[in-house]
Amino acid sequence: MIENFLSSSFIYWLIAILLLLGIFGILECNNLMKKLMAMNVMQVAVIIFFLVLAQKSHATLPVLFNGDVNIDNYVNPLPHALMLTAIVVSLSTTGVALALLMRIQKRYEAIEEDDVLRRMNK
Repeated sequence: MIENFLSSSFIYWLIAILLLLGIFGILECNNLMKKLMAMNVMQVAVIIFFLVLAQKSHATLPVLFNGDVNIDNYVNPLPHALMLTAIVVSLSTTGVALALLMRIQKRYEAIEEDDVLRRMNK
């Protein structure tokens, strides 16, 4: 069931929709918190895209056993390791961005982009 879903083109449409929603949120939202959430949606779309590209039908884990070794039957672990790193980077950038948003809220008493820019120029 899950292999059919991952191998179909529907998953790519879902990824494209997530990516476009993220781009739309960054471009159209005036609230800085909503922009941060849109950035996270885009990051999730990219991570899912790379994980789907690494998927291989009828493949096993890359664990060596005694006997015949056929590397064509193994899933490449590198994309999974890279996306695990991307998740950690995404989490850390989100944490830093939330801390900055808290400082902006405290200093300018606003989280809307227009209000913050107007109060910065005073």
